[in-house]
Amino acid sequence: MAFSWYPGKTSLTYTHSKVPLILPSKTGGASRALPELCKDIIPECSLNPLLFNGHLQTFWTATNRGGPPVHYKRRVFSAENPKFDGTFAVDFVVAPPKEKDEAAVDGGPEDEGLREDPAGVGHHRLPPRTTYFTDKEFESLPSASSTKPLLIALHGLSGGSYEVYLRHVLAPLVAATSEGEKAGGLSGGDWEALVVNSRGCAGSKITTSILYNARATWDIRQIVKWCRETWPKRPLFGIGFSLGANIMANYLGEEGTSCPLSSAILVSNPWNLDTSSQTLQRTYLGLNVYSKTMGTSMLKLYNTHASQIPHLSSAKVNSITYLHEFDREVQCATWGYPTEGAYYRDASSCDSVLGIRVPTLCLHAKDDPIASDEGVPYGEIKQNPYVVMCATGGGGHLSWFEWGGGRWFTKPTVAFLNAMAKDVAFEKIEMPEVVDAEGKAVHKTPFVFEPMRRKLHIPGNEQ
Repeated sequence: MAFSWYPGKTSLTYTHSKVPLILPSKTGGASRALPELCKDIIPECSLNPLLFNGHLQTFWTATNRGGPPVHYKRRVFSAENPKFDGTFAVDFVVAPPKEKDEAAVDGGPEDEGLREDPAGVGHHRLPPRTTYFTDKEFESLPSASSTKPLLIALHGLSGGSYEVYLRHVLAPLVAATSEGEKAGGLSGGDWEALVVNSRGCAGSKITTSILYNARATWDIRQIVKWCRETWPKRPLFGIGFSLGANIMANYLGEEGTSCPLSSAILVSNPWNLDTSSQTLQRTYLGLNVYSKTMGTSMLKLYNTHASQIPHLSSAKVNSITYLHEFDREVQCATWGYPTEGAYYRDASSCDSVLGIRVPTLCLHAKDDPIASDEGVPYGEIKQNPYVVMCATGGGGHLSWFEWGGGRWFTKPTVAFLNAMAKDVAFEKIEMPEVVDAEGKAVHKTPFVFEPMRRKLHIPGNEQ
């Protein structure tokens, strides 16, 4: 960890285009460059000096399970695209409902509410403080005239809406305010928020053999489209964590200039999955702690839904130990990749970043033992004026623990989202000139580089 003289204080390094994106002001003030805005709102990074490297920061997440309570109402959606048939659960943040006498799994009182799925799909378990919308409640969602900003979140590898790192970001945004309550909505705060759970995650059931992978953008695409149709006046924002950041980056790249989101944040994105996998396999801790732990989590997820995935050999899958072995036996067999390396290269978002066309902040810790610094596409980020990378000298994977237990990454994420929602006139943003890393105009050539051109594809279908 790159500390200064002050215990726990670590460096901040920014990577961005030399020809920055200019953000017009919503209030009539001066326009600002995206990198300038990021540097102004992102605070210094001072971490717990006792957690002085990426391993200690990351290990601490296993012992620090407390977090701000966030309450959800769940709705199960059916996939609109028949090629990706199935169902997935979306958890909407709501104001704290009436409490039950019993305690939630992770402490504190549980919520009262409907605990049976009106859509009939059901669940294996409901996360703490999560109940279902009744059909009447769902039909009575806030009106189409609502202008309150909405954050759409994607969680990490095998997690869900209950994850502590995710709740640390959502809690300050949806905290009750007089203005938020006056504006209406579900949360009572200045923001509305929802979490798109990957298929089979957060206790949800799957209804087909289609799970998810690192480039599974079809469910987030459907929900963003649904949100835009349901609330045409709301500004929509996206945030992804770890694998969810990779999926979000792929979605942003696929949508390009047609993206309905106004802005996005990517936190601890593994970017180059092949590089990150090789980095994990290179060391004892990487292989026998991180990869083994993630492999075990995915194996548990598979076994929960094994009856819905008959095309896989349960005995063969249950013989795996590490994450790359799981991807070899499950992801390759499910999606048609010849090897896990081919899957990683095809599903990575390190090229997708070139296709992003909404203001995007990336947060990364250089000592992240899972999302390897070797895999970060610094060169590609320099060629896209819509993207700014803020890399800290320390912080581990989705950690950034401060003295006292706070999480530093919540500060830049909340500040960035509020600045985007309150200050930026997105409709007035002009497309900047595309330049190379040195700020020079790109040489004209008969060839075209398409960052979103995938090797695995459905003939006749762009995605």
